[in-house]
Amino acid sequence: MATDRPDHEALEPVDPSDPADSTRAAHLPDVAELQTELTPPEHVPPPEGVDPSVDISIAGEQAPKGRLLELDDVTLRFGGVVALDSVSFHINTGEILGLIGPNGAGKTTCFNVVTGVYPATSGEVRFMGHAMGKRKRYQITKLGIARTFQNIRLFSQMTALENVLVGADAHHTTGVGSAIFRLPKHRREEAEGLDRAHELLKFMGLESRANELARNLPYGDQRRLEIARALATNPKLLCLDEPAAGFNPAEKSRLMELIHIIRDQGYTVLLIEHDMRLVMGVTDRIVVLEFGRKIADGSPEDIRDDPAVIAAYLGVDDAS
Repeated sequence: MATDRPDHEALEPVDPSDPADSTRAAHLPDVAELQTELTPPEHVPPPEGVDPSVDISIAGEQAPKGRLLELDDVTLRFGGVVALDSVSFHINTGEILGLIGPNGAGKTTCFNVVTGVYPATSGEVRFMGHAMGKRKRYQITKLGIARTFQNIRLFSQMTALENVLVGADAHHTTGVGSAIFRLPKHRREEAEGLDRAHELLKFMGLESRANELARNLPYGDQRRLEIARALATNPKLLCLDEPAAGFNPAEKSRLMELIHIIRDQGYTVLLIEHDMRLVMGVTDRIVVLEFGRKIADGSPEDIRDDPAVIAAYLGVDDAS
């Protein structure tokens, strides 16, 4: 497992018989407790109503094998503040990659660079081997990258079906004129988008709520609706920014199972999630950020035992 920092020594053990150690013992992180907490949860079913038998696989051109997304020495500055500091990592096609770190580590900022919200100050982002450059957000969506947000951003005055149709419209090629005159190509694309939207709502267990306003849906349904809208854009890379925020432990576990099912349908997933126990159970590989720098990259097992990660989450007593 590679790291971008000098080697971290293991946290120094405490000797209870040493008066000096007993003074600082109360301030040292409980590493064993953290590692127990990071044990993945047992297998649970997906959210109620989700229908894994519905085929929502990517339509059209498939993502190439190998490295799908690459960040190469990416730095982002806001004035004198360095939000990302020479960050490099990649995600392979068909992989679920977890992006974790303490609050303020730069996780969402990294998402924002990948999805075109912020252009990198230096370094390069490559998707399917091509430099992203300064493409606009809608162009990045057309390339095949979709995302959800920490705070739900649905169109509250639109129905669930209409929200998903907005995503399906991302790849339509007809314009206003075709819509006004109801030309054959427009009607065909509209019908295909409607079929896709209904498939995604059925897959997510939301078909019965298709005509309800998004703002009237329960919180968990709104979370799944936002994922459905992102999937409607036919993404090769699905970026989920804390999709389980606000969920209780059981709901989080079910949502992680849903993410597994989505990957099994052919999608690649980049996931931010604060609940490390769930990340350990759903991801194939994990990248850890701290203060805008990558400190670790490896399997869930490697990350769980990494001294740099333990120190980042629990801190190290100054006396040690």
